[in-house]
Amino acid sequence: MTKRFGNGGAGLRRLSGRHVTTVCAAVTLLAATAGTAEAQGLADYDYDQLSFRGLGAWVGGNWPTRVESTATFGIRADLGYAGPGVRIMPHVGYWSSTMEGGEVADLETRVEELLLQQDPPVSADVDLGAIDWSDFVIGLDAHFVWAVPFDFLTYAGAGFSAHVTNGSGPGIDGTFVEDLIDSFSAGINVHGGVEYLATDRFRVFTEARYELQADLRYPEVRAGITLYLSEPATGEERGR
Repeated sequence: MTKRFGNGGAGLRRLSGRHVTTVCAAVTLLAATAGTAEAQGLADYDYDQLSFRGLGAWVGGNWPTRVESTATFGIRADLGYAGPGVRIMPHVGYWSSTMEGGEVADLETRVEELLLQQDPPVSADVDLGAIDWSDFVIGLDAHFVWAVPFDFLTYAGAGFSAHVTNGSGPGIDGTFVEDLIDSFSAGINVHGGVEYLATDRFRVFTEARYELQADLRYPEVRAGITLYLSEPATGEERGR
């Protein structure tokens, strides 16, 4: 049986023991969200109930296309529930890595071809060297949260993000190549995670996500902690 929790339309869903799984697939998220919207209606979603509850920090790793895998880190805030089981989490993250050697070689070939198209043509062996690539991310995630036994919460969700990428290196600084990498772009993600309520004010979480933006896409894993300023919301209580 599914049960609603929370005040002012905010809350969780409690599942029986046989459903204690981490929901990471976007298909599951969309199906659950669609079912909730049909059953509850838009009137159940009250964004006036959002307020700052706690702050968390995480570290992790990602595996981008075009760029070497690297460590990631950031912070996230818990703004509470906008509707039945729907938690809002803004976040800020950062990572820095080096472009893969094959990608650099392809870029060098393209620059050489561009030089040959000049009038008069210029023949040159282009060596761009190592190219560093960094990404500063600001995002907003919506978590569809379930309360499960043994003081765990599971969630799946999706989100939007803004990516500020920067390229640098001795061979590209001040050139059009650097301008191509430097960009501001939008992105989307799907994700799923597990939280353990160690105390009423302290939680440990792990999360897997997949990020998609104009220039890159990558899976990412995170692990972190969250400190809360208030007691757990109705339905989140420990001792289930």
